[in-house]
Amino acid sequence: MSTVTDKIKILCADKKMSAAELAEGSGLTLEQVNRICESEKIPSLSSLIKISRALGVRLGTFLDDSEQIGPVVNRGGDKHQPVTFTSHQTNSNSHMDFISLAASKAGRNMEPFLINIQTENGNEACSSHEGEEFLFVLEGSIKVRYGSESYILKQGDSIYYDSIVNHLVTSIDEGGAKILAVVYSPA
Repeated sequence: MSTVTDKIKILCADKKMSAAELAEGSGLTLEQVNRICESEKIPSLSSLIKISRALGVRLGTFLDDSEQIGPVVNRGGDKHQPVTFTSHQTNSNSHMDFISLAASKAGRNMEPFLINIQTENGNEACSSHEGEEFLFVLEGSIKVRYGSESYILKQGDSIYYDSIVNHLVTSIDEGGAKILAVVYSPA
């Protein structure tokens, strides 16, 4: 099992919360929760945010390796293991690899990520969750579907939006794209 799945199970056990109660509290279906809890893959970012709210923990709880009180510094030469979130609405893998830039920062309210986005494969579903997101395009071009609108962003462009609105970020370049994303999710 993934560390994320283990943490979800431990937190549910600590809070004496059943899968049905987690589903109800997170707004996910019982089938989605069971698929998440039985999987070795990390759930989608949207699902993970909803689960963190239902469990009363911050999103970073699932991504932390160790915690530091002071600042977290990332150097350009540092090697980071990317995290690929999956969609538990379907069995398809996500099209994004996330590199957390603050995994060891204790008590954080924002989640900064470097995200490598593969070209859209057409199987991705929009997501929504409470909070806000800021995206800055470092390499390539992306399309952001936000509600009924679509925005094309190129290197150097950025967008800031309320993530409660259905949204989907995809690369429109054959070689993919790289973005800096900062996700805020209220606890």
